[in-house]
Amino acid sequence: MLIDTMIGMIAAVLTTSSFIPQIFKAYKRKRLDDLSPYLMLLFISGASMWLIYGIFREDAIIVVANVLALAFNSTLLLMKVMYANGKVVKENK
Repeated sequence: MLIDTMIGMIAAVLTTSSFIPQIFKAYKRKRLDDLSPYLMLLFISGASMWLIYGIFREDAIIVVANVLALAFNSTLLLMKVMYANGKVVKENK
């Protein structure tokens, strides 16, 4: 394995996994009022562009990392909406 591939894989794992502690914290606290929705939307936009770039380049590391990053960040955005104003949104039955 080439050194640049190893560096790319390590960077992808570190960057992508950085969202996991925030997801656990948000789930435990049931609030995300300190996380900017604009930051999340900008990140989702950027990760989407990286995903498209990775697909065009046929680079599995870029594709996998950005699919996971999009999933994690979208989870945070969904949690932010669900926990808006400290209240969990409940389904009407």
